[in-house]
Amino acid sequence: MSSTTAGSPTGARSRLPRRAPVWGGAVILAAAALAWGVNDWRYGQYIESTDDAYVGGDVSALASQVSGLVTQVAVTDNEAVQKGQLLIRLDDRPYRAALARAQADVQAAQAALANLNAQEVLQSAVIEEARTEIVSADAAVTLGLANQTRYDHLASTNAGSVQQAQTARATYQQNKAAAQKARAALKAAEAQLGVIATQKAQAQASLGAAQAEEQNAALNEQYTQIRAPFSGTVGNRAAHVGAYASAGTQLISLVPTTGLWVDANFKEDQLAHMHPGQEAQISADISPGTKITGIVQSLSPASGAVFSLLPAENATGNFTKIVQRVPVRILLQGNAATLGLLRPGLSVTASVNTK
Repeated sequence: MSSTTAGSPTGARSRLPRRAPVWGGAVILAAAALAWGVNDWRYGQYIESTDDAYVGGDVSALASQVSGLVTQVAVTDNEAVQKGQLLIRLDDRPYRAALARAQADVQAAQAALANLNAQEVLQSAVIEEARTEIVSADAAVTLGLANQTRYDHLASTNAGSVQQAQTARATYQQNKAAAQKARAALKAAEAQLGVIATQKAQAQASLGAAQAEEQNAALNEQYTQIRAPFSGTVGNRAAHVGAYASAGTQLISLVPTTGLWVDANFKEDQLAHMHPGQEAQISADISPGTKITGIVQSLSPASGAVFSLLPAENATGNFTKIVQRVPVRILLQGNAATLGLLRPGLSVTASVNTK
């Protein structure tokens, strides 16, 4: 009796509701998978990705512009610094002495120019005096000519003596000579003014050269202090107190904390619809799960192989086609905390939405 009950249709129907949740869950999973697949087909087909991508930045290798002993290293490796902060100081005593000499040369040149200016003023007064002498001499010549004419007439009519006529004639000749001398003096004074003008031009040139040397000496004195050109992090510090640094020697490197980018090397068959302005997404192993956004800035005008030291030569021998990659520059966006996780040289994965 009990076996008949166990095999009855009523017992079978009682077990059916237990299978319904299983089938329902399967249907839901299938629907979700279908939705995901449709979404991936609709949007994923426009996403181009590559893991051949690296973080880049304007890493600056700072060098000394002058030579000297290192007297101070104000920072340590991996230290964050601000723009304008002192990094390294060189012995500035020789450069301060050179600046003092240059300043003295400027003062001497200024004094020489001031002296010539005074001479120019004095010479102008001499010229005015010479012109006055000419006027006086011309008046004496006019008077002497009148006296000579009058005494000659008196002598010819026996109304005056011959001696008086001769004296008047001699006085007239002396006055003429004095007038000529005054004119010669004026020409000489004017010529001297031209000489002074030439000397002034030379003095002004000397002053300009001295001032340029002073500026150069001041710059050299400033160059003994190496300061951060931008905010960043110190790295590759090669300077040590007491070491001699020659001009042009790399002493320290500075890595920027902002303005980073990614150079992503996409395959040539991924570039058909890629252009500047498209959105990009970056993921890095240094911060798993963190998505960093960016914008495509530019595409390289040639593949990486073209810019290599030894470009491939495919004109001879057997040829095997190799898919080429083209560097794409992606500017990173986001807050400073997120971008601060990245370091130039890190490898990342870059994805670009080409829709």
